[in-house]
Amino acid sequence: MKTALITGASRGIGRAMALDLARRGYDVLLVARSASQLEQVATEIRALGRQAQHLALDLAGPGAARQVAAWVAAQTTELAVLVNNAGYGLWGRFEELPLTEQQNMLQLNMHLPVELTHALLPTLRCQPKAYILNVASTAAYQAVPTLTLYAASKAFLISFSRGLRYELRGTSVSVTCLSPGATTTDFADRAGMNSELQAVANKVSMTPAQVAEFGIAAMLSGEAEAIPGALNKVSAALTALVPKGITERIAAGIYEKHLK
Repeated sequence: MKTALITGASRGIGRAMALDLARRGYDVLLVARSASQLEQVATEIRALGRQAQHLALDLAGPGAARQVAAWVAAQTTELAVLVNNAGYGLWGRFEELPLTEQQNMLQLNMHLPVELTHALLPTLRCQPKAYILNVASTAAYQAVPTLTLYAASKAFLISFSRGLRYELRGTSVSVTCLSPGATTTDFADRAGMNSELQAVANKVSMTPAQVAEFGIAAMLSGEAEAIPGALNKVSAALTALVPKGITERIAAGIYEKHLK
């Protein structure tokens, strides 16, 4: 039975993707830090008539990718989908944020997807058709002061996805990068954003279910990059046309002015 692995699957977009894939006939492997939240998602998936297993693990910890790969190998030989969704942001000036916290974010946003993809790609290539979906962000399309490393890590993910996609042309594996904009998740709380900035984001937010449905459909259609929401598409397109200095000032006007 075809199986999908989703990291960061306990809530938000990851949870919504797990449920969407289950509705499309996939058994699901769930990985995140909270065992109780994972069990809740697994229960929902089983109610849809699909199998679900979960692994509670700090994915930013040393050797996390190796542990996940070994666990997946023990669960199935038919892994057909890898969704690299785990990640988070930190809001604040680079020099003021603790370096260890920023390194932890980079480990989860960049190194984990690379390591997990490298470990699981041989299994994916054995399938008649397989997919890798990397979750980036519209923040990846320009530098974002006070989200500097977060935006940079997501830009890396887009470049990694496109390069790998080209390398895998002609194989059974398709690579897609999904770049959501503001979404009604706990991202803002985890990033340390204040209520004023959260209120701004909420005005244009999509739901996790909307983002998940769009992203999974794009993945199964073999798209290279997918940006949900008309406003997000326009914004990303404009960044390619407007001088970088201008887009940086606009981003700073949104995010930096709310810092105390």
